[in-house]
Amino acid sequence: MQSPDQQDQHDTTASLTLPARLAANAGILILWFWLYRPVYRYLGVIFTRQEFRTNQIVLVGVIALIAMQVRRGDLRLRMDALPQLYPPALALALVGSALFLAAERFLDINTLSASLFGLGCYGLLGLWMRPRLWRQGLPAALLLIGALPFGEHMETFVGYPVRILTARIVGDGLAASGYPTISVETILVFENGISQVDLPCSGVKSLWTGGLFLLAASWIERRPINPRWIFVALCFSTLLLGANLLRVAILVFTGQVMGWRLLAEMLHVPLGVIGFVAACAAAVYLLRWMVPEFQPFAAAQDEPAETTSNTQGQAQDSYFPRPTWLPAALAGTLILLVSLYTPRPLVASARAMPGWEFDPQLATETWSFSPDELAWLSQDIPLTADRWRFQWRGFSGSLLFITSQTWRAHHRPERCFEVYGLSIQNSHAMLATPAFPVRQVTLGQDKYRNLYTAVYWFQSRQQVTDDYGTRMWADLPTEKEPWVLVTILFDQAYNPQDDALLDLYARLRQTVQRNLEGGF
Repeated sequence: MQSPDQQDQHDTTASLTLPARLAANAGILILWFWLYRPVYRYLGVIFTRQEFRTNQIVLVGVIALIAMQVRRGDLRLRMDALPQLYPPALALALVGSALFLAAERFLDINTLSASLFGLGCYGLLGLWMRPRLWRQGLPAALLLIGALPFGEHMETFVGYPVRILTARIVGDGLAASGYPTISVETILVFENGISQVDLPCSGVKSLWTGGLFLLAASWIERRPINPRWIFVALCFSTLLLGANLLRVAILVFTGQVMGWRLLAEMLHVPLGVIGFVAACAAAVYLLRWMVPEFQPFAAAQDEPAETTSNTQGQAQDSYFPRPTWLPAALAGTLILLVSLYTPRPLVASARAMPGWEFDPQLATETWSFSPDELAWLSQDIPLTADRWRFQWRGFSGSLLFITSQTWRAHHRPERCFEVYGLSIQNSHAMLATPAFPVRQVTLGQDKYRNLYTAVYWFQSRQQVTDDYGTRMWADLPTEKEPWVLVTILFDQAYNPQDDALLDLYARLRQTVQRNLEGGF
């Protein structure tokens, strides 16, 4: 009696020759990668530029892990055969592609598009893999997708509400313990100020790092992604957030309540590492205890042919039917999807708008944008973009205002500095006044450190913040109000808390407020 592999090979070769099968598969792959052509430029940026070095290290590690598994024979593709009619893989490929088109048309979020590309590709591979091996390889696919900069996005989208909640819990806990009440703003600024080392195992980024760890452990331990696995993931996330809450509480108590700031700075790194390692150890224990291991594939191959030929056996380790009409249907569907691709509409160019009335003591001179700079600014729908050179009580530098009703036009200025060849030496929050937080950035270039100082903040009619996540969450209401990103880059390194500079920030804040209230 023939084995499932032998039966499958016989059925395939009986219908089409090997060159015809290879040509059909090549045509499907060409159409597939043509559909996702807008993603490649973004992937090139993520995996080549220096500011994404952490993601590149993660990618290398994941590729090495996959290579080890392939060498062991755990991942096998049958590209010499026609694609199989395997519903889960086919659904993942086609639904992922449809969602990709919608994301490109309405959202234009690069990381989301790249994630859908990864999921769709894994779905497509499932048409040439054994179903059982395809399901076992899902953590590996998610690991590759996880190499994208989700940590930074989580810090932006999730970080703000989590930081607020953490600060409130810590403040209430200290108050309940009999210590003086510390405001949420004070805790946020203090914790951010001593967190000069951006550890992936500290704060909200630990969710991203922990997710990669759990996926890698699941793949190595051969644990399937099922409801039990999801429960373990939720428990793991709770442990990571709890460890971060305890870390912040210890840091605030040590540095803010007791006044031992140096000790708090020394504890920041080890507390983050210890909490992360402890949560990972607990996750591995829960994974082994709650999620049953996949049955080794070799054991399934050794079963009698009668067992593997029934419905359950087919779902476990044998291929699904390979109809000759499937390649043509896939090709036609991909051609339709390619024709439906529509990127987000282009917008009008950014423009400078008169009307900024500065303090008489602030000498300004308009500094025009180059065509390339205007084109770059115009990609994200700013209302206005204005730039000046300035002189203020012996200080000089450049001043940039970007006004917009969407967060997309308000990039983190740190990224802009890096584009111009500057390196970020330090970036943390400071209070210009008790109700006026700004972000202080120290910049260097090549081997030279602390060459320049920059300060920035985001301002609306009702709020001023240094936090990019706060700016993004402000876009949740249906009726969006205009915000202004104020960026000051000084010509050299200054003490940003100099009294003259604090006065400059206050006067610029008043200027922006007048324009916003004037109907900007």
